[in-house]
Amino acid sequence: MNDDKTMKDILLSTNTVASVGLSSNPAKESYGIVQYLQNQGYRVIPVNPTADEILGETSYPDLESVPGKIDVVQVFRKPEDVPPVVEAAIKAGAKVVWMQEGIVNEEAAQKARDAGLQVVMDACMRATHQRLIGAKPVTI
Repeated sequence: MNDDKTMKDILLSTNTVASVGLSSNPAKESYGIVQYLQNQGYRVIPVNPTADEILGETSYPDLESVPGKIDVVQVFRKPEDVPPVVEAAIKAGAKVVWMQEGIVNEEAAQKARDAGLQVVMDACMRATHQRLIGAKPVTI
């Protein structure tokens, strides 16, 4: 169950988001969501084995390859693909697993919670940020 206070706290305390399944195609929803998050000041690390770079950031083939600290693992994958992502998020020391809108996997969520991670399911990070915090104006 997602509650606004928890999601707002996550958004306010997050610096680095690893986006698993982020598309390199600007026409895809995940691309626009991550572009928005970058414009709000988050460092977003693409995790996509088919791309070298997305939105100006080096793309990594898997979470295990991402250097440094990860606050949130954002998931743009089908629900059945979530369990190995959660396993990798736990190993990477992430604090949160955030499954985008339409993505629910209770079993994987429970595994993450049991390991001490917070879990958000079936919620768009961009829409949640806009609703709870509001977009900063983009400076050009």
